Amino acid sequence: MDQESIVYGIIKDVPIAPETDAETRRMVNSGALLDLPQTFDVNSPFLCGDMFTLPGLDVFSGAYHTQLIHFGASYRAIEYEWERWMQKFEELLGQMYWVSATVHLETELSGKHTFHWEPTTRGCHTPNSGDLRVKCEWEREAAFLR
Repeated sequence: MDQESIVYGIIKDVPIAPETDAETRRMVNSGALLDLPQTFDVNSPFLCGDMFTLPGLDVFSGAYHTQLIHFGASYRAIEYEWERWMQKFEELLGQMYWVSATVHLETELSGKHTFHWEPTTRGCHTPNSGDLRVKCEWEREAAFLR
C-alpha cells in the first residue's frame, strides 16, 4: 500500500481593519477559493476548491464574527512535494484576508507537523501585502530505545 498523507487545517479572519467591512473581506476570500480548480487535476495536484469549506456571509450560517475556512485532503506521500504544496498554499493566502492559518500534516513515516502562519506587520493580512511568516512544530511517535 502507498504512503498516505493527511493535510487539514483552518484559515481564520476577523473583520478588524477599518478599510473594509466583514462582507467585503468574506467576498474576497470566497473569490480566492472559487478561483481554485474544483477538483485535483494534472495542473493542480495540491489545492482544489472541493477541499475547502466556506461559511456563509452572515451570523446564521456560521460566521458570527470570525470567518472560519476549514480544509482537508488525503494525498499520496505529499511530504515529498511539501515545499511545492506550501508554495501553493502561501499563494492562496496571499490573495486573502486572514489573521491566522494553521495546517496539520500527518505522515506515516515522518510523524505529524503543524504549520502556523501569522502576518508579520499588523494584526491581519491583506491581499497581496506579502506580509506572512510561518513556523513549524514537529511531533513524532517513536518507541523508547534502551
